[in-house]
Amino acid sequence: MADTEFLRITDLHSFYDESHILHGVDLTVNRGEVVTLLGRNGAGRTTTLKSIMGLVGRRTGSIRINGVEAVDLAPHKIARLGIGYCPEERGIFASLNCEENLLLPPAVASGGMSLTEIYEMFPNLEERRLSPGMRLSGGEQQMLSVARILRTGASMLLLDEISEGLAPVIVQALGHAIRSLRAKGLTIVMVEQNFRFAAPLADRFYVMEHGRIVEGFTAAQLEEKMGMLHEYLGV
Repeated sequence: MADTEFLRITDLHSFYDESHILHGVDLTVNRGEVVTLLGRNGAGRTTTLKSIMGLVGRRTGSIRINGVEAVDLAPHKIARLGIGYCPEERGIFASLNCEENLLLPPAVASGGMSLTEIYEMFPNLEERRLSPGMRLSGGEQQMLSVARILRTGASMLLLDEISEGLAPVIVQALGHAIRSLRAKGLTIVMVEQNFRFAAPLADRFYVMEHGRIVEGFTAAQLEEKMGMLHEYLGV
């Protein structure tokens, strides 16, 4: 089983200053699968993604990425293990145009997508390639924030609430992109509040509450778990 695992988190505790946010998280993500972290706001899902990237104050436990222990590594070294992070705040550079934003991140591995491939996946970005970041719509900014990490050669993507507040047509385009990336063999971990968006995309789900994993199940078990999800999430 170890050779199929891309990520294994064991007994992860994470802190912001004196605030203890994650309380012994255990999860695995296999190569080429889409895993969604479900939970209410404040459950610890975003902190889990930030912990994988080393963007919290302190971490204890184990985070093995592609067989490498990363719990004590700096964020730039974690990125070089093939991790691309798309934060909820997007981080688009307002003074750069769309294409300049796309070209900005350095490659962390070979095999990153070309601009042509990215524009095929996100035609809106090609149409707006010379538009300043500040002039892009919220949906276009979200597409750009996802597309930007595809150039880096990252083989695992951490996506934080990428559908939040977007028009249905944009959400549909992002869902199509995730399916295409999965078909290319990329591994994806999503934090999503939009259950209808996340449910058809994921191979497996973890439910978080109060900084812990309280349930894990596969897509095939989704229907039988709906009562539990309603209890935890109100879906």
